[in-house]
Amino acid sequence: MQKTINCAMFRKMVLVSAKMLENNRAKVDALNVFPVPDGDTGTNMSLTLQSAVKELKGTSSNNFMEVCDVVSKGALRGARGNSGVILSQIFRGICLILRQSKPEVDTRTFAKAMESGTKVAYNAVAIPKEGTILTVVRMMSEFAMKNAGKYRDFEEFLPAIIEEGDRALAKTPELLPVLKKAGVVDSGGVGLMTIMRGFQAALMGEEIVSEVQTEAAKSHASLDADFGDNSDIINMDLGEIQFAYCTEFFVINLKKSTTLADIDKLRENLMSIGDSVICIGDLELIKVHVHTNAPGVALTYALALGELDRPKIENMLEQNRALKAKIAAEKKEQGMLAICAGEGISEIFKDLFVDRVIEGGQTMNPSASDIATAVQKINADNVFVFPNNKNIILAAEQAKALVENRTIHVIPTKNVPQGFAAALAFSPDASLEENKTNMIHALDNVKAGQVTYAVRTTNVNGFNIEEGDIIGLDDKKILAKSNNIEETVLALLDKLKEDSHEVITLYYGENVTEEDAAALAEKVSAAFPDCDVDYHNGGQPVYYYILSLE
Repeated sequence: MQKTINCAMFRKMVLVSAKMLENNRAKVDALNVFPVPDGDTGTNMSLTLQSAVKELKGTSSNNFMEVCDVVSKGALRGARGNSGVILSQIFRGICLILRQSKPEVDTRTFAKAMESGTKVAYNAVAIPKEGTILTVVRMMSEFAMKNAGKYRDFEEFLPAIIEEGDRALAKTPELLPVLKKAGVVDSGGVGLMTIMRGFQAALMGEEIVSEVQTEAAKSHASLDADFGDNSDIINMDLGEIQFAYCTEFFVINLKKSTTLADIDKLRENLMSIGDSVICIGDLELIKVHVHTNAPGVALTYALALGELDRPKIENMLEQNRALKAKIAAEKKEQGMLAICAGEGISEIFKDLFVDRVIEGGQTMNPSASDIATAVQKINADNVFVFPNNKNIILAAEQAKALVENRTIHVIPTKNVPQGFAAALAFSPDASLEENKTNMIHALDNVKAGQVTYAVRTTNVNGFNIEEGDIIGLDDKKILAKSNNIEETVLALLDKLKEDSHEVITLYYGENVTEEDAAALAEKVSAAFPDCDVDYHNGGQPVYYYILSLE
């Protein structure tokens, strides 16, 4: 039971979350969908938190007041970009409550700290925008305040908050159209959830990982294991960048005549010449961020309050041109997309240099739009699509009309083994027509079968099938049945095998153990001594085995 956390634990939570974010910053960067990444979200958030860590490591105190002050100050000093500044303010608000705490903090106090973090972060942004990190922190803090009395144990409280944060993150594409267009969740929100998972890892004594995957990312159709990508920004016009210069600086050594009202006035002046305005701080230090077409004016406004420190001005128009040029230079003539179910099968396609894999199969057919969206994210003029299921071929054909600046070539693979054969036939040095011809010819050299179970009693293909029977089929009909998997596999192979076949491969599904697959492979070898027999983890649902004969 972890009913309270002390200052030593809070230190650990900050340190572990910073490490977790650093390990995953590239994945968070990959989500940024705006015309020019303002810095990069993951990098900016990580550098912000690393600055807090640097300050934290400079004190040996385990007093909440001292620790919170150095974390808050360090995060502000290191804040970079919108995301970094907002993150610094979330920590500032949290620290405002925790610094007043007794040696131990309970769930109610932590909930108040999150509420404070939300308020301070919202106040830092001139025009708060929903569908961002602000939405995620607000929904988590609201949940925390409502449920702190219910959860008295942090080991239950923190996971519940994280679950709510994932729900909030999943809603961000509906609140921010640019996210929906690109098919991703908010990058700042993902960064914040990575930090929250770092808090949990510290609390639970878990390992710091480099593959953080939020529930929102798992459930969002367009995201891959790396949270997706920002390839859609190449379709945005430079005219969409209204304010060209990202301008950041500190105001230090403020004049004795400067007041808090002057800071508010500075914020108002900045809003009159740009957007994405953040102007936060006190009479010791002010942090400014603004997108503007008049960076010199912004600097002049600030000089009326004090001295400038660490100014940074970036031309976002030029960054956008460079990004488009880079993507254009990396564009290739031909790419490949595969549709399949099962983590193991997906990994095999990736090992065969397929550019992108999307989920789909017998019980989960992707739409034409799903396929077109995936094709659009492959940086190639021509994309070969392997449906790997006869029920998906038509949708793949319809996707041709939905893509821009790409040409889809559907290779009519009816099963996964045919998809593997087609991918193996691809050569990056061959012409488009040569690859297409070789892929289609490769389909004739492989036969496939699937082994699954009957969901109802019926009479079909000359078999009296009882619900629960183990059945074996090819792409057209049932060829074998029995009451156990092993017998059905052997019977199905007997029906499928021809004299020309030299290799039999078993891809075992999510409900089959590696030990069982290895034992079955030995029996197949004994039954068909003229063939080389191999087995691989396919991880596919529904089918115990997918069989390939070549």
